[in-house]
Amino acid sequence: MLRDAGRIAAKDLRIERRSRVLTTQVLPFALIVIVLFAFALDASTDALRRFTPGLFWVTVLFAAVLSVQRIFAVEVEDGALDALRLSGVDPASIFLGKAAAIATQLVVVEVLLGLSVVVFYDAEPDDVVLAAVAGVVAAGGVAAAGSLYGALVVNLRVRDTLLPVLLLPVLAPVLIAATRAYGDAFGTSAVDGWAWLGVLGLFGVIYLLLGILTYGVLLEES
Repeated sequence: MLRDAGRIAAKDLRIERRSRVLTTQVLPFALIVIVLFAFALDASTDALRRFTPGLFWVTVLFAAVLSVQRIFAVEVEDGALDALRLSGVDPASIFLGKAAAIATQLVVVEVLLGLSVVVFYDAEPDDVVLAAVAGVVAAGGVAAAGSLYGALVVNLRVRDTLLPVLLLPVLAPVLIAATRAYGDAFGTSAVDGWAWLGVLGLFGVIYLLLGILTYGVLLEES
């Protein structure tokens, strides 16, 4: 199962590397959002530094929606999703491969945004390890949920507008927990970031299990 998942993730990442959607659309979009937040808030550097965790993760979730839409839009073209279904690959492998590809892209987005908030918000993490671990765990949870809901709407005509409506409310626990963890990492709030990291991990485990158990049904219904 893991071998097939790795092949699917590698396939999706090769497609992304050739299309360069991540570098030409998703990353510029995320950077623009970070800059626009600074203009919209019209706040001092100290205030922006205090708001950094929340602004960072709102931007990541917006970028996640674009990444999920792109991953599944490719599968609709030329009946690629039907070919995957008929190939005999375990649906759980398809789910894990999709989630791994999305998570990899999100980690790249997070790295760029991390550098951006240092430059534009003058915000540097006091606990780099906590920030890095929380970023990876949150990316995995977002990717797992995105893979589930992406499969749910992939063949709908309104998938581009419906996906954010369905996915963003589901990701509210990630936004809350990741913001709290980053509040601790950046020293902007007096909370236990490692405890909130546990919430992120629980969210990811739940959606990974849901995906492994139900992805076959979702693919058949899509």
